[in-house]
Amino acid sequence: MRVSVIGGGTVDEAAAEQARAVGRLLGERDHVVVCGGLGGVMAAACEGAHAAGGETVGILPTADRRDANEYVDTAIATGLGHARNALVVMNGDAVVAVDGGAGTLSELGFAGVFDRPVAGLGTHDAPGVEAVDSPAEAVDYVESASSSQH
Repeated sequence: MRVSVIGGGTVDEAAAEQARAVGRLLGERDHVVVCGGLGGVMAAACEGAHAAGGETVGILPTADRRDANEYVDTAIATGLGHARNALVVMNGDAVVAVDGGAGTLSELGFAGVFDRPVAGLGTHDAPGVEAVDSPAEAVDYVESASSSQH
């Protein structure tokens, strides 16, 4: 399964650690992490997945693949700026949101449009977001919700 991990581009260490743990769990369970490819939650989730031997995909807002964080295995340059948010969500079977600002809120909107299950860790209270208390609960939720859709 591909899981889009979304969240703030700049986060505190607590949010970064949650994102690393989400990425690590996804990698351990053989899921692919899809993200926006830059810093903050995106880099932390990729770092966690990378440490667990998992695969990572970064869908970048810029036109240069070299802008991806060091833990992205496959960088996709779009040149679309924030409009790439739709592509980040579309390319996951489910979404885990950690922290986040307005960009994350737009991705949560796209998750609703594309009917993706969403687990939220300290993120926006938005329609369709299942608030969870831990990275393990987030991954368990998206696995369960995604398998019930197929």
